[in-house]
Amino acid sequence: VFHLHPPGSLPLLPIRSPHSGSRIRCHDRAVLLYEYVGKRIVDLQHTEVPDAYRGRGIAKHLAKAALDFVVEEDLKAHLTCWYIQKYVKENPLPQYLERLQP
Repeated sequence: VFHLHPPGSLPLLPIRSPHSGSRIRCHDRAVLLYEYVGKRIVDLQHTEVPDAYRGRGIAKHLAKAALDFVVEEDLKAHLTCWYIQKYVKENPLPQYLERLQP
């Protein structure tokens, strides 16, 4: 599990996906919803930043932390989250691209 606390911002919280299919709402924390879908495959499903903190690059920190975790742990990643897909397109680092699952 990764934790990231950029200076002067709210805590970022990775959260495993609930099996109920319901969305998690955190009004005071930025979250990354993820789920292991295979032995070494993680699905990065959703990022959410409270309205009061949007526009400060917090989702970018979440995306980077998640992808760096995938690299460090030598995992594969499926990107359900549109924002993380966008982040990878804007930051097409080889270490990210080689770990993506269709």
